[in-house]
Formats: sequence, structure tokens, C-alpha cells
Amino acid sequence: MIAEIIAAGSEMLTPHRQDTNSLFLTSELNSLGVTVAFKTIVGDNLDHLTGAASVALSRADIVIFSGGLGPTEDDLTREAAASALGLPLIRQPELLTQLAERFAKRSFVMTPNNAKQADILEGAEILPNVNGSAVGQFLATTRPGEPGTRRIVILLPGPPRELKPLFTDECRPRLANILPPSYIAKRVLRMALLPESQVDSRTAPIYKQYPDVETTILAHAGEIQLHFQAAAATLAEAQARVNELAGKIEHEMDEAVFSAQGESLEEVVLLMLGLRHLTLATAESCTGGLLAQRLTAIPGSSRYFLGGAVVYSDALKTTFADVPAELISTQGPVSEPVARSLAEGIRARTKASIGVAITGIAGPTPGAGPDAAKPIGLIYIGLADDRGTQVTELNLMGDRDRIRWWASQHALELIRKSLI
Repeated sequence: MIAEIIAAGSEMLTPHRQDTNSLFLTSELNSLGVTVAFKTIVGDNLDHLTGAASVALSRADIVIFSGGLGPTEDDLTREAAASALGLPLIRQPELLTQLAERFAKRSFVMTPNNAKQADILEGAEILPNVNGSAVGQFLATTRPGEPGTRRIVILLPGPPRELKPLFTDECRPRLANILPPSYIAKRVLRMALLPESQVDSRTAPIYKQYPDVETTILAHAGEIQLHFQAAAATLAEAQARVNELAGKIEHEMDEAVFSAQGESLEEVVLLMLGLRHLTLATAESCTGGLLAQRLTAIPGSSRYFLGGAVVYSDALKTTFADVPAELISTQGPVSEPVARSLAEGIRARTKASIGVAITGIAGPTPGAGPDAAKPIGLIYIGLADDRGTQVTELNLMGDRDRIRWWASQHALELIRKSLI
């Protein structure tokens, strides 16, 4: 079954407010075996909201509205749903009484416009809202002309502190009783530093053979993620389909896949260090400790990551990593020989199994002295271990933040590949 979520509220069409309810609802629906196929945000306009509701009701098995159930003129969800469904709104006297009592307890006078909160779709169940004045509504009906096809319509208040418990306590049990048994299984494969087009060209011939598995390719900063999702009558069946496809993709992409269960690159690097009983130390110039920060964000990293030095100035490259001052003055701090010396120096100073160094020009201003003619984005990464030292030269594009992040990503991937 598929669902559509309609979030009502003009404020979510501005830069100042985001629709977070749909994330919660998607997670809940997925756990019930329901795929969310559409999400729509609609402003406080009756025609627009009615149109969006009509479209949703024509294509989704479950339509959930969030927001627009308050007492003001711009709260129009009830009216739009009623119009799209062709159903009347019935004012419920007992709800009017409850609203009046709610206001009286707070020593407020209930104004006439609050009465619209007692309007309920004909045939809908009232979902009590202990955290607010707007009740929810749950309607199980059939499509016009399709008597054998069940359609579920849910109206929920917009504030998350009201919507979440109302869905969990009232909607989820009802859906569990109505929906056929279904389970969704998911997997994520992650690859670093590959173009999205290259990954797709190699994997599309494989995943196209699995139309029952939804495959999504996402490009992040320095990595590509392949998300797989399948629904089936049992979790084992759904997981088997996802695992079968993921296994074939892993075989095709081979060592390019750094994570088969969604782990981050830094998590994988630390895991590999642990399995090999190795330690790591870093010397960073242009990244200013970003590589160390990413590693130390992982709990337990201190067992394998000894620490690092931010050797931003030329003097500290010599003081902390024993890089000869003459080498810096003749070759420039952004150079292959300095990256090599940094990696070897920090490894020797810390007695780490592996020493990694990053030096470069992140911009926005160019280098100075011996580096004056070198382009912004020029990065050198050095890695020293008991087999020797290797240095990778990069020419990265983008602003300062992008260059620094990609440099740290390249460093992590260099470490991972050295450990394979």
C-alpha cells in the first residue's frame, strides 16, 4: 500500500518553518509496511488544499493531513477534505461541550470561531487529543466506483507534541488492525569519491532486474549512497530480496563499497584499525583538525586514534612533526616533500602505526611565498606506515568548506584502502 502526506500551512512554504511531521509519519508508516509515495505542502488556501486532497485521494491508499485543524479562518483542512471526499461536515455537540469545558478550566471565554473544531467528516471516528483542542479524525471508506478498494483518510493536528502521541496511540492501532500484513526491509551501500554517473552506469543493469526493490542513488559530499527498500508479506522475504540485490551490487563494485550496512567512512576506518590492532595519528594544516574531529566523533575512537597536531604555521610543522625548515622554505608548505615529511614525522613523534598528513590551499586567497603560484584547491595527503610513505596530490574544486571536507574524505579513503 502507498500513502500520501499533506502538510497544511503557509508558514512551511517560507524559509522559517519546516515540515518535520512527515519524517515521523514516514517512519511510522514504514514500520507498518506502508510506503510513502508522495509528500505535499500546501498553503492556507481552500482551493489549493482541496485540489491537493483530490489528487492524493485519487492515487494513494492512505492520505494523512497534518495541520489546519485549528479555529482560525486559515485552518481549512476539514473543509478541504470534506469537499474532496464529497462528504458533509457534522458538528458534534459533545465536542462543543468538551471545548467549552476546556476553556472554562483555563478561565478563558470560548469565542464562536472555536466551534468549527467540532466539525467531523461524516462517518469518521473522533481521535481524542489530550494535548490540544483540535481532535483528529480517522475515516476508512472506499473509492467512488471501486467498492472493493479501501481508502483511509486521517486528519491530524499540526503541532508535533500533539500529532505524535495522537498517531501513536490512536492511529497506529487502527491501521494495524486494518492493513494486510506487510513488512519493509532496507539496506544502504556507501562508496567514497566515485562519480554518481559512474556508479549508476555500473549498477543500473543489476537493480533494474529487481522492480520489486526500490533503489535510490544519493550523492553526498564525497560519497555515493545506494538505498534499497522492499516490501513483502514477511520481514524475512523482504530482507532476502534486499540482500540479494545488495549482494550483487557489492560484487560489481567490489572494494569501492566501504560500508554494506550504512556505517560512515570514519566508523569503517576505526573498525579496520581495531581489527588489525593498529593506531593512527594525524598532522593537519589546511583542514585545521577536521580529520581528527571526524574520527573522534565516533565513540571508542581513542583506542585506535592516538591524536593529532594542527600544524597550521610553518614553525609548528617543524616543532610538532620535525619537518626540516629548509624543506618548507625551498619546496613550500604545500608540496609533496612536505606532506611526506609531515606524515613520517607525526608517526615517529607519536609512535603510531600510521601517520597521515594533509597540507594544501583551501582558499579563498592563494598561497604565499613558494606557494604563490600554486592553485587554490591543491592538496597533498601523505600516509606513512611500516611499508613506506605514499603521497596523493589532489586538485579540488569549490569553496573553502568544500575543499576542506573533501580533503578529509580523501584522507579517510586513503587510510581505508591502505588497510584492505
